Amino acid sequence: MINDYLEIRNAEGMPKLVDANMSLGFLLNAKSGVRNCAIALTESATPQVRSVLKEQLDHAIDLHEEISNLMIEKGWLHPIDLEKQFKMDIESSTTASQIASLDLFPGDTSRIGTFATPEK
Repeated sequence: MINDYLEIRNAEGMPKLVDANMSLGFLLNAKSGVRNCAIALTESATPQVRSVLKEQLDHAIDLHEEISNLMIEKGWLHPIDLEKQFKMDIESSTTASQIASLDLFPGDTSRIGTFATPEK
């Protein structure tokens, strides 16, 4: 991994990584929503509350399916091909480790002369 992350050219591929990561977070939150609705449904006492919670549960399941389908379509999730998913997970964790090891406050961050700057 290139440590000079201040250069724009070294950010190649980052938007795709960010999209995949954000969608995974969204998927996990949607899954939590399904679980929470199901738990609330089992603990509800009145038919009116059950009706509302069933509707919420249906919406939560639909949202989870929609996110899953998008991720599968984009190639960010492989629920059937575990070998491919495992390889992708290893690559993601390696990238995360590399990003975590970056020197976020390097000694020299000067870019004078790199861009057109007005004379002082």
